[in-house]
Amino acid sequence: MTKIATFHDLEGASVFITGGGSGIGASLTDGFLDQGAKVAFIGRSDASDFVAEMHEKHGAAPLFIQGDITDTDVLTAAIAQSAEAHGPITALVNNAANDKRHTTAEVDDDFFDRMMAINLKAYFFACQAVLPQMKDAGGGSIINFSSISYMMGNAGYPLYTAANSGINGMTRSLAREFGPDRIRVNALAPGWVLTQKQKDLWVTPEGLDSHLDRQCLKDTLDPDDMINGVLFLASKTSKMMTGQSLVIDGGVVVTG
Repeated sequence: MTKIATFHDLEGASVFITGGGSGIGASLTDGFLDQGAKVAFIGRSDASDFVAEMHEKHGAAPLFIQGDITDTDVLTAAIAQSAEAHGPITALVNNAANDKRHTTAEVDDDFFDRMMAINLKAYFFACQAVLPQMKDAGGGSIINFSSISYMMGNAGYPLYTAANSGINGMTRSLAREFGPDRIRVNALAPGWVLTQKQKDLWVTPEGLDSHLDRQCLKDTLDPDDMINGVLFLASKTSKMMTGQSLVIDGGVVVTG
């Protein structure tokens, strides 16, 4: 990660990230720590090695809370633990998601519920849980990760695209509801970010070439490309921006 900008108001800020120990989330944890923020994150897999790496790099370790975000009690307890350790959360990043490939014919009740629990339900309840803290703090910023996949009308994961479209609608409604308390709610829609998971499971030379043909900028996206957009949305640099969807995709989709 190369530090490009300093967001002075993020120094000492209390930040909570879902899925902050791997993929895009790990880059966001790194980026916030580099700004001097106090970061807590929740994840299902053990992230002890990553925590140690961050401590060595920044001289401060993120607070790792192991748990499943689809269990609302576990999620809200993690948010409370974060606030107890770092003070009221003023930046929430709903990042964790699952883009497992599937066809409509393969979906049963259990799979439907699981995908919605990961990709939409956990986002809502995390927003609900931080609301009192942000009110007490006099405001805050919520960043909900979406995806350009639903804007492109991609096939291959209809529940994922449905949830991402839902995130966009939820973001707009919560921005309207939370705005009087100076709580901003925005979405961030990445393009095809080449995390290790994507490389291991989904990336093929043909598929990547086809996607790059649709990008205006011909460089591939990596997790670090999401950092500065999130920092901008989390900081008061964007203090009058809410209810919006910021796209970082190399120029595939057009909004507006």
